[in-house]
Amino acid sequence: MANMKSPTAFFDTLEAMQNPFKQPLKTLDHLLADSPSDALSDYQHASEFIYSYRGSPDTFSTYRREIEHFLHWCWLVANKSLNQIVREDMEDYIEFARQPPDAWVGPKNVPRFLDRAGERIPNKDWRPYVNSGEQYVISQAALQSLFSVLSSFFNFLIQENYLAANPVSQMRQKSKYLRKHQTQGKVRRLSPLQWEYVVEAAENMAQQQPLEHERTVFIMNSLFAMYLRISELVETSRWQPQMGHFQVDQEGNWWFLTVGKGNKEREISVSDAMLEALQRYRRSRGLPALPSPGESSPLIHKTRGKGGITSTRQIRGIVQKCFDQAAAVMRKEGFKADADRLASATVHWLRHTGISEDVKHRPREHVRDDAGHGSSAITDRYIDVERTERHASARHKLIK
Repeated sequence: MANMKSPTAFFDTLEAMQNPFKQPLKTLDHLLADSPSDALSDYQHASEFIYSYRGSPDTFSTYRREIEHFLHWCWLVANKSLNQIVREDMEDYIEFARQPPDAWVGPKNVPRFLDRAGERIPNKDWRPYVNSGEQYVISQAALQSLFSVLSSFFNFLIQENYLAANPVSQMRQKSKYLRKHQTQGKVRRLSPLQWEYVVEAAENMAQQQPLEHERTVFIMNSLFAMYLRISELVETSRWQPQMGHFQVDQEGNWWFLTVGKGNKEREISVSDAMLEALQRYRRSRGLPALPSPGESSPLIHKTRGKGGITSTRQIRGIVQKCFDQAAAVMRKEGFKADADRLASATVHWLRHTGISEDVKHRPREHVRDDAGHGSSAITDRYIDVERTERHASARHKLIK
């Protein structure tokens, strides 16, 4: 199995994926030279399931990844269709997912398909799994995602009268794969020092290339100061963020209207510093300092062409560039450990960082509503006082 050839991507990006309800496939020849019985029907149902989550780019990407991994294993390793999968197969698949073949693991994320003369061509460098270290190790979060998405997928297939049972729910002792935590894990976020270097990196980029990187500065400020999720910055079929979503009330207070996780609309209070960041960004684009009511210009503009950014991958690339440059400077100035940890940071850490900083001095109910948390208990995860006190009380314990 170690030498097994890596498969091609089965599903395209959110922007390029065709509507499977309107354009069902007639063959899988472009994916597989030889496929199991019922594979085409498997693929049709999987496409419909994934496409149903197109309203949220992050959810779409997660469901596409898990379903794609599973179909790769079903068709190429187990040589089975979905209607042949039983509980024992799920256990085999989990063991496979914990240690996939080396040929299936790539060193970094690359595009699934490339545009060639108007056609989408599979990228030969794409791999189903990604590992930047020496050996691939599946995380607990990834295992939880695997169980959650596949269980939801099988329930969907049951509702569609395609399957009779859910093999994930039939599994016993899932605890041998999923660890239980005594307490809530520490929120992943940047330290004040790391955030300082990241902001400085964005500012330096803006000084060198203002036409491109004033946008970068605004993106970083928005993710941190308004706790935005990456999906709230890009245009989708569900949500088109516009300048007019910055709105002022009768008292002169500014708010940002957004649609977040679970398709929930919320208003975020805009601080004076964030309002200044907005004004700076708008001036760099040749716009009046403040948006007019109902203004339809895109929130995050494309540097080439018209309209707003539609790809979360592009936002991730912009943020990653800031992280990389900040980490390089930190290493040069002697902060190697901080730089190494920054190398593992993701865009979502900026949301966590903004919430964690604000909850120190703002009422948690205010932070909860701006963040769109369903309850104060979620916001409480960002309060480190109890954890800090617990460690302080243990610091001077004696062994002898």
